[in-house]
Amino acid sequence: MGNQVAIRTHTDRGDELLCEVESHVYKWELGGIAQHSGVQARTVAGDDRGVISPEQVTEGYVAASGHRPGTTLLCLESTHNSKGGTAIAPADLAAAAERAHEHDLAVHLDGARLFNAATALGIDASELVDPVDTVMFCLSKGLGAPIGSMIAGPSEFIEAAERTRKLFGGGMRQAGMIAAPGLEALANRDRLSKDHENAQQLADGLAGVGELTVHDPETNIVLVDTPMPAAEFLDALEAEGVRAAEFGTHQVRFCTHWDVDGADVKTAVAAAEQVIDRLAAA
Repeated sequence: MGNQVAIRTHTDRGDELLCEVESHVYKWELGGIAQHSGVQARTVAGDDRGVISPEQVTEGYVAASGHRPGTTLLCLESTHNSKGGTAIAPADLAAAAERAHEHDLAVHLDGARLFNAATALGIDASELVDPVDTVMFCLSKGLGAPIGSMIAGPSEFIEAAERTRKLFGGGMRQAGMIAAPGLEALANRDRLSKDHENAQQLADGLAGVGELTVHDPETNIVLVDTPMPAAEFLDALEAEGVRAAEFGTHQVRFCTHWDVDGADVKTAVAAAEQVIDRLAAA
């Protein structure tokens, strides 16, 4: 909802926005750009880490005319979920944002795992968001709150976004029950490096399992290519007490977070070994 509220607040119906072709706002949010905002999405294929270049911003930009809708918004993402939790460097975000601003576009950052990106890059989160106009980040995910996402931006924008949130059905009463654990979650930023260590341990362990192909993680997401259909692998893995997510026909995604420790990582690797051995023998 945070991303979709931001998009609706930044745009008018009939506008066009630019985003990376595998970005979360485009790929994983049920067509919300069209459904909620009446906005047309123009996608660009970033590099293998999800980075959009300034040249791509210029190539994708469309000036409003009697025949063209006009581009008004650029959406960026870090960490980039579909690319395996890649932490996009501040220089790359700034280059794309600066080019967008040259074309008078607003820039929104989907920073669901913003603090994971900052931790991986060894910088303060403020450095990542400095070039953009607005950002959404999650209090859940690795930070550990049970619920909650935040939008940050100029006060005038936030006032308008609060109206949009209400329009989308996001008005809440007794919201302090959500805010309290959210504040506690923000205090967990310094422990995200442990999640990254666990993700690397998981990747290293899975790399030695059968014919699994493991993508080296940058943060807390581990993508694994499977020789059998991902759904078959996941069903067998769940029978061993380990759950992950299907991320493609032959790809699964593992995430490490507050509730996953080193012992859990070892359990997951052992379960994967049993599954691969059993399926290979079938």
